[in-house]
Order: sequence, then structure tokens, then C-alpha cells
Amino acid sequence: MKRNIVIAVVTAAALVGGGTATALAVSGDDDDASTSATRTDDDRDDRDDRDDRDDRSDDDGDRAAAPGDVTAADAIAAALKHTPGTAVSAELDDAAWEVDVLGKGDTWHSVRIDPDTGKVRGSSEDDEDDAAEVRAALKGASVTAEEAAKAAAAKGTVVSVDLDDDGDDRGWQAETRASGGDERDWDVALTTASVTADRDDD
Repeated sequence: MKRNIVIAVVTAAALVGGGTATALAVSGDDDDASTSATRTDDDRDDRDDRDDRDDRSDDDGDRAAAPGDVTAADAIAAALKHTPGTAVSAELDDAAWEVDVLGKGDTWHSVRIDPDTGKVRGSSEDDEDDAAEVRAALKGASVTAEEAAKAAAAKGTVVSVDLDDDGDDRGWQAETRASGGDERDWDVALTTASVTADRDDD
């Protein structure tokens, strides 16, 4: 029986939807049917999706690395408008301002403020047992957290302000960031808003 070898080679390359079509040929006897399988890989859509995700990641990274237009004082004011009470601290954390507000009794509120818009992102409530100490430290104080943040802003961009209620050196502590990225700590007096370099700051 005479055997005829039939070799079918299909080398047609076609762009289907931006992808690559690859044809595979199978050879066999004349009695066998030649079969071919065509596989279409559309990599363009996957690549576009990856590019979009990369662009969003870069944008998020840039936004997290640099403070927005809302200052510490602005964030405190926005938090108090949303949740009345006594602001005790404000910190730029995870691309948002987090302001701690002491409400009635022992109730604490943590209010998150968008650093670009000044809008409230959300708030949570908790009961802590240090409310009495905080109120005692602020007794007779005439400088609020917002005013302390404004005073410290003369030294650089304020990224945090917090009440130090320990010992005789009670007062506001502020951290500033210079344009070059250097960070410094400052003490702000509770009654005069005078700003002095923190003695523990190296």
C-alpha cells in the first residue's frame, strides 16, 4: 500500500482584535484527516489593564507621599465642626488627617479628614480612661490645638500636633516638615503659644 505523506503547513498570521492568531498543522497518512487548531491570544487588553493599574498605583503613591492643601489647623477645625469637643491631637497618617476629639465624659472621637478637600472621611468612637488627665492638663490653658498648629506652622509644614500632659512640662508638641523633608519637633506653650525647639529633638 502506497503511503502518501501529506504535510499541511499553515503559516497565516492574522491580527484578531489586536491579538495574534497562531495556526498549528498536524501531518498524517492520507487516510487520516488533517486537523488544525487555532489559538487566539489577546494580550493587548491584559496589558492595558496592567497599565491602568500601574497608573493608579503611581497616583496613590504620589498622593500619600505629599501632604495636601489642608493644614493641621484646617483639619482640626473641620473635625470640630463635625464632632464638637476638645481637639487633643492631629496627625497626618496614611494620606489622611486623623484628629482625636475629647467629647462629653470619657468619650473620644477619632475623625479622619481628607488632606486635599478638608471633608470628613469618617469617624469612630471609643471610651478611654485618660480623659480626666487630659482635662486636668488643659485646665487654665488658653491655647487650643488649632492655635498651636498655627503657631508651629511658622517653623514649617505641621504634620502632627499633640498634647503632652506629663509632668511639669505640659504643653502642645508639634512636628514640622521642611521643604527638603527634614522633620523637627517643637514645644508650644499652653498659655502664650510661644514656640521653642523641643529639647529632646536631635
